[in-house]
Amino acid sequence: MLKKILSISGKPGLYELVSQGKNMLIVESLSEKKRLPAYANEKIISLADIAIFTDEDEVPLKTVFNSIKTKESGKEASISPKSKPEELREYFATILPNFDRNRVYPSDIKKVITWYNLLVAAGKDDFSEEA
Repeated sequence: MLKKILSISGKPGLYELVSQGKNMLIVESLSEKKRLPAYANEKIISLADIAIFTDEDEVPLKTVFNSIKTKESGKEASISPKSKPEELREYFATILPNFDRNRVYPSDIKKVITWYNLLVAAGKDDFSEEA
């Protein structure tokens, strides 16, 4: 499911891939349900390609989302993305205890929590492995 969910640099929120054109993708905003083109010159990344640094290795974003989902019983995150950096790190440590505190910044944690909340609000909260 996360393969079709995209983050587009310079545009807020998350987008779902709808179709593909010649030099662009047609995407739909998860929050506003508006369709718009995403061009090849924009930095577009699939959430399936994102991983979080840990002390040993990297953990795929879907694993982190599943941990948050388990902790929050399928509801939105109990912490605000606008919380203080120390609070964000404490919360993230309950989700992923061995995350690399030197390479995972509070801004990264804010983004993960914001994305998780957007996905849950849009009903796209099945983070299991795809066939």
